[in-house]
Amino acid sequence: MHDQREVTEARLARALTQRIAPAVHSGALPVEVAAWHAPGEPVPVADGLGADYAPFAVGTPWGPPWSTTWFRLRGQVPAPWAGRPVEVVLDLGTRARDVGFQAEGLVYTAAGEPVKAINPLSTWIPVPAGATTFEFFVEAASNPDVLGGGGAAFEPSPLGDVLTAPRDPLYVLARAEVCVRETEVAELLADLEVLGGLMQELPLEDARRWELLRGVDSALDALDPHDVAGTAARARAVLAPLFAAPARASAHRVSAVGHAHIDSAWLWPLRETVRKVARTTANVTQLMDVHPSFSYAMSSAQQFAWLAEHRPEVHEKVRARIAEGRFVPVGSTWVESDTNMVGSEAMVRQFVEGKEFFAREYGVDTQEAWLPDSFGYSAALPQIMKLAGVRWFLTQKISWNADNRFPHHTFDWEGIDGTRIFTHFPPVDTYNSELSAKELAHAARNFAEKGRAHWSLVPFGWGDGGGGPTREMLQRADRLADLDGSPRVSLHSPREFFTTAEADYPDRPVWSGELYLELHRGTYTSQARTKQGNRRDEHLLREAELWATTAAVRTGAPYPAARLQELWRTVLLHQFHDILPGSSIAWVHREAEQTHERVRHELEDLIRAALDAVTGDGTTDMVVNSTPHDRGGVPALGVGVPESTGAPVQVSTDGDGTVLDNGILRLRVDAGGNVVSVRDLVEDREVLLPGTSAGLLQLHRDTPNRWDAWDVDAHYRHVVRDLTEAESVVVNPDSGDGATVVVVRRVGASTLTQVVRLPRGESRIGFTLQADWHEREALLKASFGVDVHADRSAAEIQFGHVFRATHENTSWDASRFEVCAHRWIHVGEPGYGVAVTNSATYGHDVTRSAVDGGRPGTTVRLSLLRAPLSPDPEADQGHHVLAYSMVVGAQIADAVREGYRENLGGRDVRGAGPVEPLLRVEDPAVVVEAVKLAQDGSGDVVVRLYESLGGRVRSRVDWGFPVASVTEVDLLERPLEQGATTVRAGGVSVALRPFQILSLRLARG
Repeated sequence: MHDQREVTEARLARALTQRIAPAVHSGALPVEVAAWHAPGEPVPVADGLGADYAPFAVGTPWGPPWSTTWFRLRGQVPAPWAGRPVEVVLDLGTRARDVGFQAEGLVYTAAGEPVKAINPLSTWIPVPAGATTFEFFVEAASNPDVLGGGGAAFEPSPLGDVLTAPRDPLYVLARAEVCVRETEVAELLADLEVLGGLMQELPLEDARRWELLRGVDSALDALDPHDVAGTAARARAVLAPLFAAPARASAHRVSAVGHAHIDSAWLWPLRETVRKVARTTANVTQLMDVHPSFSYAMSSAQQFAWLAEHRPEVHEKVRARIAEGRFVPVGSTWVESDTNMVGSEAMVRQFVEGKEFFAREYGVDTQEAWLPDSFGYSAALPQIMKLAGVRWFLTQKISWNADNRFPHHTFDWEGIDGTRIFTHFPPVDTYNSELSAKELAHAARNFAEKGRAHWSLVPFGWGDGGGGPTREMLQRADRLADLDGSPRVSLHSPREFFTTAEADYPDRPVWSGELYLELHRGTYTSQARTKQGNRRDEHLLREAELWATTAAVRTGAPYPAARLQELWRTVLLHQFHDILPGSSIAWVHREAEQTHERVRHELEDLIRAALDAVTGDGTTDMVVNSTPHDRGGVPALGVGVPESTGAPVQVSTDGDGTVLDNGILRLRVDAGGNVVSVRDLVEDREVLLPGTSAGLLQLHRDTPNRWDAWDVDAHYRHVVRDLTEAESVVVNPDSGDGATVVVVRRVGASTLTQVVRLPRGESRIGFTLQADWHEREALLKASFGVDVHADRSAAEIQFGHVFRATHENTSWDASRFEVCAHRWIHVGEPGYGVAVTNSATYGHDVTRSAVDGGRPGTTVRLSLLRAPLSPDPEADQGHHVLAYSMVVGAQIADAVREGYRENLGGRDVRGAGPVEPLLRVEDPAVVVEAVKLAQDGSGDVVVRLYESLGGRVRSRVDWGFPVASVTEVDLLERPLEQGATTVRAGGVSVALRPFQILSLRLARG
């Protein structure tokens, strides 16, 4: 037989696009369109329904960027259509397939009942059966495609902020018609799409491929292209035997989970996400009305809360489906947050606020962490998840790795403390699947556990900008449930998949340590002000809870639980994985900076009120120590009178340079303001590598291949300029807190003022950079070349630290050329080390440096500022103040202590006298991360501790207030089996394993 394969495949492609798809709707008649253009920001639904509408013709432009137009659609159903499915087709003028990145709308009845959403691939509105007339209202959002072409251009655009976007209309109303939906044609279209797609995925030598080819060819023969509706049933009858053949016994099993990954902010502001959630969930509930086996998973408690607050009419439909178990809250967190940069307690509160919201509002105990799109995953997460009652973890993003293919899809992920959690990476390699044959075939081929495990999960539905599953996707799922040549597809909930897959693969492999994403490394640095606001607010929340708890216990002052929860939720929202990482449009970051500033003021007020209550009236000058370590004679978590800080720093000249000496360190600063020597006087060793300087500012060209705000590509290292020339250098002698050198440098259009401080009595050098930053596509780093032979660095993460290689022995090592650290990073050799701490910086690189003929040293660099052009062309422009320090002779314990101190400065207060801390910890390896009152309002005190050095420790925790009982609890403050504590008079003894988190609930006596 002659090979006519390509001819038949081409015949099918044209028939689908030019004959069958256009025939799904027939008898099109125009509808009456009127419009009202809402002024400014979106209005309540009632205002839109009651507005003054004016006639609006198809072909008319509408919608300046970020505006809202309400369309009213009216019409009649012709009598001959009685009993047939009738739909209004509304095309807002968008490009097909760019769902969620363009104009979209939510359809209401005249009574305010939500119907469904309109988007580029869901343009239909169902007319109720038996209706002879109809009237619909569409709240249409004129959202611009900021990145262009669905995210491919990465060109600077003014569209990312309503303040800079042009006011010309973006769209032209393309279609508004009432039609008959030809059900048999729609079914034929689905038949041919599934069979044609499957055919093209099968190998040429597979007989099934040719069976499908012949069958499709025969079906097209049976179809009259001039009477598609009249002959569709005849063509479907030809295809029926092809669907009767069951899947092969060895076929991969797929759990298809309805989903729409909706970014809580990204290429749209927070206010638009509120509407995206409403539009998507309205689509979902409408589909559930007609497809009884369909279930849908939605994450982010914040998005449910938005829905309840802003679109209660949609939320009530969602609530009803949740009660049925078909609309499934997942994820356990307040938002799908970043996990690299979120602080320890904030990561805990993501789970606490998320799980408590789902339990309280819907009676659902979420069991999974659902983070398909976050940019890498901290090695602290398994323990945090397990302590929050999470059993399973899902992500997709590691499939984006640029250099190394991750070896597993189903495995146990082991964290820094040894906790393991069942983890799945869907091998379909997308969280926006259409359930196409191509995607499912890829999932089956790609699945790394073939031969041992049999199940994978496929999240299907339009996401990122929302939209969700479509009826076409559900048609495919029905046909692929048991079809020869295809994986078997089952519509499942996440829980059904996880329980099945976990039991299916009991001897699964283990991955230990962080899940580092080999991409998007620039997110550790982009939008420095957003990151700085987050870091500051995390520590202010710590202080506010600590001192409010102290005030409640010591003075009976009311504990501001509701206000603290509201502030926590605000901070948690802004930890979403496109806000904190700095990868959103200008509008998002402008509002984030304003919000962080408001939160700061409110927390300062709470802290001030609590401290006033505990310190009382008096004239004693004292210092507040909110850190978990004693500080200058003031106890950890207490208020006291500080001790003397040591002898004054001596300042002298040395040729054309200056020498600063505090008896512990001796610094030499050259005429250009560069710290060219750091002498450790205690150990009698030079700390810096020859030819380097401490805190050297370096400017790199930063032009990633794509994903501007997200990525730092390795080639940035090829072009670097050391900023060693100074406009001015001013040396200030010790005036009480150390001596300083103020250095002003200019580069391009920017002014960089660096203050170098040698404090009294410390083995630490402080740096403050005031930057008036106006560079473009540039990366500013601060470098510390140290004479320490270290083959690995330690970097702080939540509740501990991870080690990473400083060499590039493997492609995995080389790919970690930019890494995340929280408050400190440490390099050391046996007996000696150096730490670099920071107050608001996350991006770092650590490399080995050869000097003196190959003798190795180590260079630690902080990434201070970037200047990407997309999606915010003004990213990082303007004024910044960044602080960081070099801690000399430091062990990891010193790095932990100094990291807290860098971020929790002492507060000066005046009062009646010292305030004893609520509790004291005997061993400095045991760190107090949080002190708060219990979530349930009982007045119990909850203390969260962790082992910080990676070793086993026994320590005593004593309290300074009457305690009736002590209970070990999980992160949701539910009792755990006692194991780490032994209660003694006035305290407990704790035995902690490396990096263990321990939460204690102290019932007050």
